[in-house]
Amino acid sequence: MTLPIEHLVQYARQNSPFYAALYRDIPHSGWHLHELPLIDPAQYWLQSQTLSSWPVLTGPVIEGHVFKTGGSTGDGKLSVYSREEWCDFVHAFGQGVGTRLNPGDRVANLFFAGDLYTSFLFIHGALAHSPVPVCEYPFTGGVETNALAQAIEAHQINVLACVPAQLLRFASQLLERGQVLTSVTLVLYGGESLFEEQLPMLALVLPNARYASVGCASVDAGLIGASTPDCLLGEHRVFDGDALVEIIDEITGEPIQAVGQTGVLVVTNLQRRLMPLIRYPTGDLAIWCEADGTEKRKFALRGRASQGHRVRLGTLSLFPEEIGGIVKAHLGPVPWQLLIDRVDGMDRLTLRIAPDGGVRRVVEEGLYAALLEKYPTISTLSQRNLLRFGIACHTADSLTFHPRSGKLLRVVDERSYVVQAELPA
Repeated sequence: MTLPIEHLVQYARQNSPFYAALYRDIPHSGWHLHELPLIDPAQYWLQSQTLSSWPVLTGPVIEGHVFKTGGSTGDGKLSVYSREEWCDFVHAFGQGVGTRLNPGDRVANLFFAGDLYTSFLFIHGALAHSPVPVCEYPFTGGVETNALAQAIEAHQINVLACVPAQLLRFASQLLERGQVLTSVTLVLYGGESLFEEQLPMLALVLPNARYASVGCASVDAGLIGASTPDCLLGEHRVFDGDALVEIIDEITGEPIQAVGQTGVLVVTNLQRRLMPLIRYPTGDLAIWCEADGTEKRKFALRGRASQGHRVRLGTLSLFPEEIGGIVKAHLGPVPWQLLIDRVDGMDRLTLRIAPDGGVRRVVEEGLYAALLEKYPTISTLSQRNLLRFGIACHTADSLTFHPRSGKLLRVVDERSYVVQAELPA
């Protein structure tokens, strides 16, 4: 069940201590959506590990599903759905996924399961709610390459649903063996962007495959955008009636309605009442692709926002607030930022630091080790040649600052998200 935004705000401020405080100065009527304060993710998730006292919640957690938004089981932020909300979530997303599928498609679900991860269960539920009848093969992301390749051939599986990092690893191993899978006609990716430069290598082992986003959603924000056949890589359409999507200026916070102007993606979920999400910054940059007033208006992702709460790189979730704490513990209050770019066909993550007078090697090594301890997935992806990670010393004035505000950017994403040619799926 969805609620009109006015009713959702009223319900949240009456039942959630967090929203009661956030909306203390907001009148009970006569306001517009853009006049409501944005959620500060750091404050929002502050006490989420203790659900019985988390001030965001509007009631006790007595049924439904509890997932984590990142980190280890012990320190990951928790995201909660009631049973009804979860069913609404997977149903709406399944309607979008169904626009990409054909009756009788055989879909390998290669998303990850266990340890409170959401993606496998979410895609499983979405496929079950697809308006198009399909057959799911629930392998999970832990399936061994040989077993998966054999199963694809034996069962003539024609659709792969997976994260790009897993897909690229699978394709690389197929390439090493000289194996080609001609039955695969569609790859639905999610959790991270797929870049055009990666497609030629994939075409060598999956020559008949087309590529499309499975859709845009997250365990914290819920529904964001549907991937329909008229969407290019990175493009999605708003789930009208289930979510409100805004693109706002990163400095002024003012809504952006013009086509092609980059801003921060903000989502309001109209399905969730137990853990309301009202004007939540997703951490992504985006542009509108169609004019204001267009039904199910199309938008395109354009990388990570400079002040985003969470940074996703394949299966890796990074929290700049946590990284800042690690940097401060080793170097003190020095300027730092994360640079994300691509080199040799893979993502490269560089922690730029600017300590006065440089940094001793032993201190840099200690910082490096502490980051790997906090984020062991960095080592895993590096070993699989899916990520390069390093630390680089800079002077403070050589870091990247916002051209308008002059503020130091916490995250600099230099990857190209612009699609040069239509890739139908």
